[in-house]
Amino acid sequence: MAAARRPRGLWERVCAEYEAEQPAFPDVYESKQESVSLEAGTLQPLCMEQFYAASAANTVGQQLLSTCKAATFSEPPDPKACSPREYLECYIFPTLLPGMAELLHQAKKKKCFERKRTKFIACDFLTEWLYNHNPKRKAESFTAFFSIPFVRDWLKDHPRPPIPLSLLLSEEEASKVIQSFWRGYRVRRDPEVRELRQWQKQLREDKNVIQSLKEFWIKQEAKDCLNSCHSL
Repeated sequence: MAAARRPRGLWERVCAEYEAEQPAFPDVYESKQESVSLEAGTLQPLCMEQFYAASAANTVGQQLLSTCKAATFSEPPDPKACSPREYLECYIFPTLLPGMAELLHQAKKKKCFERKRTKFIACDFLTEWLYNHNPKRKAESFTAFFSIPFVRDWLKDHPRPPIPLSLLLSEEEASKVIQSFWRGYRVRRDPEVRELRQWQKQLREDKNVIQSLKEFWIKQEAKDCLNSCHSL
């Protein structure tokens, strides 16, 4: 007699329904797939085919929210006596799934799907979102990520390395830095400017030589005076 098939959970149903709506891709896609890492605030290279389309964040977000709303309870079960599935569907998913949908929107807004590295840290955003949307904190004001008590305590003992300047600059600021460097390079390449800079360099070196000679002869004269005094 065949074993009874275990009923699929909410999360499995969401994933199955979402995958069923996506177009099929050739087998080459599997070999090109690369891993994603969010440690130290960086997003490692990944294939854009993983997201199937530019609106994948919106699609999966709406799918998660609609499934979450469908799994409603007339009366919340006892959290200490209910099954794991009931606990997830009643106490975890109603808060977690909207947070994950918002996370996808923010990741798209920060261009995480377009660049290899960004300053956006998904775990930080989700931690801040869940902390501020905790049903027990409805009457409290918004708290930034670095002001959350347990985050502040953790970072005291585990400080993070500074984020590279290349990730902190906006596109406009980065373009100004690059353009400024390029203009300076073009000016320094001008023959007249190169001649002037060479003359200034030679002048500085000559002044240093003269000053060094003066200091040498002053010390030498002082030494001669001291020797003559000892001879007397």
